[in-house]
Amino acid sequence: MSRLIRSISENGGVLFCAVDSTDIVRESERIHKTSAVTSAALGRLLTAATMMGVMLKNEQDSLTLRIKGDGPAGTVLAVADGTGNVRGYVDHPIVEIPPRLDGKLDVGGAVGHHGMLSVVKDLGMKEPYVGQIPLTSGEIAEDITKYYAVSEQIPTVCALGVLVNEDLTIRTAGGFLMQLLPGASDDEITHLEKNIAALPSVTSMLEDGMTLEEIMERALEGFNPNVLDEQDVQYRCNCSQDRVERAILSLGREDLAEMAAEGRPMEVCCQFCDKKYQVDVAALLKETEK
Repeated sequence: MSRLIRSISENGGVLFCAVDSTDIVRESERIHKTSAVTSAALGRLLTAATMMGVMLKNEQDSLTLRIKGDGPAGTVLAVADGTGNVRGYVDHPIVEIPPRLDGKLDVGGAVGHHGMLSVVKDLGMKEPYVGQIPLTSGEIAEDITKYYAVSEQIPTVCALGVLVNEDLTIRTAGGFLMQLLPGASDDEITHLEKNIAALPSVTSMLEDGMTLEEIMERALEGFNPNVLDEQDVQYRCNCSQDRVERAILSLGREDLAEMAAEGRPMEVCCQFCDKKYQVDVAALLKETEK
């Protein structure tokens, strides 16, 4: 189980959210059998999605982050609910490319430097909200930061990180989002910029044993932050036999009849959790005729 906190500065001018997403990313790697760089790419997107999910108004709301770049990883997707639980997948889990010149995993190279980041918010209305921007770097944190600046006009700092062991297991993962609310003074903005510039990477802080509260205090030094809430979040898929059958029914009677004529059960594998479902299409078709 991963842990997330949300806080606000004493004067109400800065919102802060941080998550230790290590267990989430470990479960993702276990399910999808990702290589090091795709573990980092998907892990970063899952980490961002869980923080953005808890910012939704209702628990029933959902948020989807989709990065479609020109890199070998293909589409990277993460879906979070309003409680921050998250699931995701990457088109091509195994990508092997050289590290960057600084020795770090080349997430931008795997995702691609050209493409689109889409943010879809399903808020229970007739149509979901959809925001879309061109990729900035493919490193994901920078792309999330740009999304907030362009699509929502909210000055935001996003930091994301995933450390992968040599045996491809996940050592640590986490991230934070910091947002300026209207009315912040120039002095406050300058002070916050200095704090951010002095921060080590989020994974190095977690590696050093810092708690989320300690990371918050360091990021918001001088702002006297107060924790609003904390919660456990996890990698959680909501697939079920009923959902699978409803999805198959949406194909239409003609397609269903062709599948039924083959005379064997249809196997459907969930992209998010790799669970397999057997569906008797002929029996499903008969149910629709009643």
